[in-house]
Amino acid sequence: MTFPTFKNPDLLTTALTHRSALNEHISTSTESNERLEFLGDAVLELVATDFLYERFPTEQEGMLTVYRSALVKTTTLAEVAQKLQLGEKLYMSKGEESSKGRQNTGLLANAFEALLGALYLDQGIEAVRELLNELLFPMMDNILKKRLYKHSKSQLQEVLQAKGITAPDYVVVGESGPDHDRQFTVKAVINGQDAATGIGKSKQLAQEAAAQAVLEDEALLESLLRKK
Repeated sequence: MTFPTFKNPDLLTTALTHRSALNEHISTSTESNERLEFLGDAVLELVATDFLYERFPTEQEGMLTVYRSALVKTTTLAEVAQKLQLGEKLYMSKGEESSKGRQNTGLLANAFEALLGALYLDQGIEAVRELLNELLFPMMDNILKKRLYKHSKSQLQEVLQAKGITAPDYVVVGESGPDHDRQFTVKAVINGQDAATGIGKSKQLAQEAAAQAVLEDEALLESLLRKK
């Protein structure tokens, strides 16, 4: 897996600059990656939509939208970011780093979108498509196999109810970021046990991420089902 090479290295630097780095002058960039994230999010949606439109020629709009949501959700993008070791490459303050910012799912997903925005400006949409074809789109097979395109909250609730376990409670345990880019941290509580946490740009997305984390942790899920 090759990290993309940039013609303009300043774009890459900005893409890797978390807003916390600006006050400490850790990065040579004079702005954070938030504008590039905004651009990258739009480019990602377009290229992902094109990919799904071509791959599933008989699916209607509703199902394609569900597939796209699963493909570009925070946890999926964070997984791709980890493959690129984006966490280690980010410029961030010591405080952000000490609070495990380099492993923060939402932060990693944002950084990946910023990288896509920078790559689009540097080399155009085909370069973005090539990167996504290598790193993100092959994950669609696993999404289909494990039916990860279903809403995670509904899927988890079905699994628990089949064993006579009440639906999880979702508790907001943290909020961060400016008003235009809030990040919510939510924990899923099952049978009084803190099961998993999730991060998202809304409380609903954070709840989905928490539910998905439970579903993907087979050992945890098995343990919860035994304690019914």
